[in-house]
Amino acid sequence: MRPSTRCGPQSCGRGKLRRVPAIRLVLRLAVFAAVVFALVTYVALEGGDVAILRTHGTDRSFRDTHVWWVDGENGSLWLEAATPDRPWLLDVQHDAQVELTRGEDEDPLRAVPVEGDAARHDVRERMHEKYGWADSWVGLLQDTSTAVAVRLDPK
Repeated sequence: MRPSTRCGPQSCGRGKLRRVPAIRLVLRLAVFAAVVFALVTYVALEGGDVAILRTHGTDRSFRDTHVWWVDGENGSLWLEAATPDRPWLLDVQHDAQVELTRGEDEDPLRAVPVEGDAARHDVRERMHEKYGWADSWVGLLQDTSTAVAVRLDPK
């Protein structure tokens, strides 16, 4: 009589075959999740009322940065540098003359960093009121506990 030719899941490789589709599914889900994360982040950052801040570097080169802004008093506007080492903030500390483009309007302004918790909290609150869910989403990705409020005054 012949010996049995039946295979178990490990001896014939069926277990390996079942694992391959599961690994592919996990990889596909991971790629899908990464794409959704990137899209939501892009829409959060760029989907609202975004302006372009032009600053001048120490070598007199221009730096264009997409920024969120909120209205202030007496015609001023406010920005927030999420951390004190943001390149555009370092530019402003060197040369306070900036341009802010909102839609078709380009305004020459003077940037004034305002230290202190009161200004930072006020700008944070205004940003959240204006940008809503997008501000909350970005808040999950960026710690703003050391943020610097920047007032933009008309020239």
